[in-house]
Amino acid sequence: MQFELTILGSGAALPTSLRNPTAQYIVCDDRHILIDCGEGTQNQLRKYGIKIQKISHILISHLHGDHYFGLVGLLSSMHLLGRDKGIVIYGPEGLEQIVRLQLEVGGNQIGFGLEFIQLDGSTPQLLFEDKRIEIYTFPLKHRVPTNGFRINEKPHDRPLDGDKFKQDGLSIACIPFFKRGEDVVAEDGSVFLAIDYTFPPKVARSYVYCSDTAYDERILPFIQNADVLYHEATFLANMADRAKATFHSTPEQAATIALKSNAKLLLIGHLSARYDNGNTHAAEAKMVFENTMVVEDGMVIKL
Repeated sequence: MQFELTILGSGAALPTSLRNPTAQYIVCDDRHILIDCGEGTQNQLRKYGIKIQKISHILISHLHGDHYFGLVGLLSSMHLLGRDKGIVIYGPEGLEQIVRLQLEVGGNQIGFGLEFIQLDGSTPQLLFEDKRIEIYTFPLKHRVPTNGFRINEKPHDRPLDGDKFKQDGLSIACIPFFKRGEDVVAEDGSVFLAIDYTFPPKVARSYVYCSDTAYDERILPFIQNADVLYHEATFLANMADRAKATFHSTPEQAATIALKSNAKLLLIGHLSARYDNGNTHAAEAKMVFENTMVVEDGMVIKL
């Protein structure tokens, strides 16, 4: 099953020639999710060959413009391209009003349903669940109500050992039980063990997104053991006072969160426009957590 992250925008606040404002696209078991939608996001989606009509869920972390100014344009383009399937948008109070007002004032009609789920930036909760994935939100520490997100795969079924199954001539009625890891007891009392007729399941994966936030260990219960953790690192260590004043983080702080949460891979981004590259960010983070990457626009990470 595919679990893949594409970085559409890796910068903070001001767009630059190298970094668009924040946006990320996730495909998880054929579920297509957009996290944040800074200015120019639809251009980035086109640039990197992503079919925008596949997006079914949009998660907006908070109402600073570099995280949502591209949303109305994206929705308008979806309409112009003939979309008729509804979309669910999760975001803070005020987002629905902003979007609908912009569409109304411009006389734009959207030919598909817009469902808004309001987040308060302080309550951890399950946002979405189906048979394959779960999406959770949890609070971050920023100047306005801000949401982090976690996307989990659900446990996979155990693959059937078809040769062994046929060899022993078992009933096909056993298959659903075996795939769930459940043993089967026959009418004569014989026990058939699921482990004998299946292979180990693929390990379920998880992705955690921590957008704008000050260093805050209160998020640790919600982000433990992530396969990939994205955590903002707007300012270098020599600007730690600036980071604190604006409720942002440094690479060292992001790396400390990764270490304490037992993440497998740390991605850092949301770099201030004052930095030409992320080399020093990477170096500072790796002093605490070696398995760190600085994200760049267009980067694809496969979980």
